[in-house]
Amino acid sequence: MSGRRGLGARWRRRRPLRARLAIAASAAVALVAVGVCAAAFVIIRVQMTRQLDLNLSQTATEVTRQRHDWGPTASDDSCRYQAAPCVQIVPSDPAKDPRQHYTLPVGEATRQVAAGRHPAYYTKLSVAGQPVRMFTSHLQGGRSEALQVALRSDSVERGVRQAAWALSAVGGAGVLLAAALGYWVSRTGLAPVARLTATAERIAATRDARHRIELPTGSPAREDEVTRLATSFNIMLGELEQSVAAQKRLVADASHELRTPLTALRTNAELLARADRLTDTQRDRASSALGRQLREVTTLVNDLIELARDEEPQPLVEQVRPAALLEHAVGAAREHWPEITFTTRTDPAAAEATIPGVPPRLARLLSNLLDNAAKFSPPGGPVETELALAAGQLDLTVRDHGPGIAAADLPHVFDRFYRAQAARALPGSGLGLAMARQIARAHGADLTAERAPGGGALFRLRVPAP
Repeated sequence: MSGRRGLGARWRRRRPLRARLAIAASAAVALVAVGVCAAAFVIIRVQMTRQLDLNLSQTATEVTRQRHDWGPTASDDSCRYQAAPCVQIVPSDPAKDPRQHYTLPVGEATRQVAAGRHPAYYTKLSVAGQPVRMFTSHLQGGRSEALQVALRSDSVERGVRQAAWALSAVGGAGVLLAAALGYWVSRTGLAPVARLTATAERIAATRDARHRIELPTGSPAREDEVTRLATSFNIMLGELEQSVAAQKRLVADASHELRTPLTALRTNAELLARADRLTDTQRDRASSALGRQLREVTTLVNDLIELARDEEPQPLVEQVRPAALLEHAVGAAREHWPEITFTTRTDPAAAEATIPGVPPRLARLLSNLLDNAAKFSPPGGPVETELALAAGQLDLTVRDHGPGIAAADLPHVFDRFYRAQAARALPGSGLGLAMARQIARAHGADLTAERAPGGGALFRLRVPAP
């Protein structure tokens, strides 16, 4: 048995899916065609035999009614004619039967029927070289005699043979048609799969995710499972293309942003290597610049590592109170930006609300928003934060009163390394808001930016509340 299973497994591995589907479909249709033909043959044979038996029964009834005065030795040997019945009467007692020869065979069963001890029966036999079907029944009228009626059955057998040949031809044609249909079904049904396979192989060979599978045109309601699979594969390819493009863009932007601070680091390092030629003031200035640039590079690298994370680690997720997290972030911002006035307003309904999340990551999101608002606020200007609970979600807003966001810059606020014209002179790497949006999306939240009424920028964070 294991050898057979191994052979079947090897056969399935060697045969392509199209061939296996064609063989399976052909075998199913062929089996149905052969089964229908076989059932039709059996029904035809049974019905023709039943019709012959009915003729024999009717003939026996007519003989019993019309020739009830026959003696026990009467017989008829007209079985030589196809349409004429052969009739004979046989007594139950052989001693009272003067006739020794009968056209139809007489046996013990015939005597038992004549005596009424055996039911009537049909027999298939040969008389004078001709196929005959005989009906033996008890002769009514108080006599212990049996009536035997026979008809030639060669016409019935000829009809059965003709039906067998005709049904065999139909079955053979059905098998051929099944093979053709199986090939057509496999070729048509697996055409999208073949295109999908070819596209996947082409992408694997070229590493180019811009290829797509051609989809059939028509109503979307008539799409089958294979078409939906191809559509999903195209969507996956689109997501893969965007991911690869974003990765390439991130690497290009990071290399561009790192080039300037690394060049400055190398310059200051080389300058400090000749410290014996510098004055104390020059040496202190170079050392301070080197430390500042190291901190900037470290911050930039850490931000890049954070942006490379696609989702939050599930083991670190816990229930977090956004109100407490906002209060802590605002306190830290006051220490870092003492010249900025931070105000917080929390709705009583949102004060005790909790959401699932990673506390350090959510704290980083809030600190990035607050640092961005403080960076663009004028000295002594306010930064307003508000937390409210409405319509089943937490709504957190951070507003500054700075120059606001230009209409041309608004669509690119959350892009990596994007810095508006007004922000290029300010410190930062252009990754804070991109990181904030990524953290928000990882928590199922939505972070948007808009121009605040009366001037300034307004950032809104919407978090679904359980």
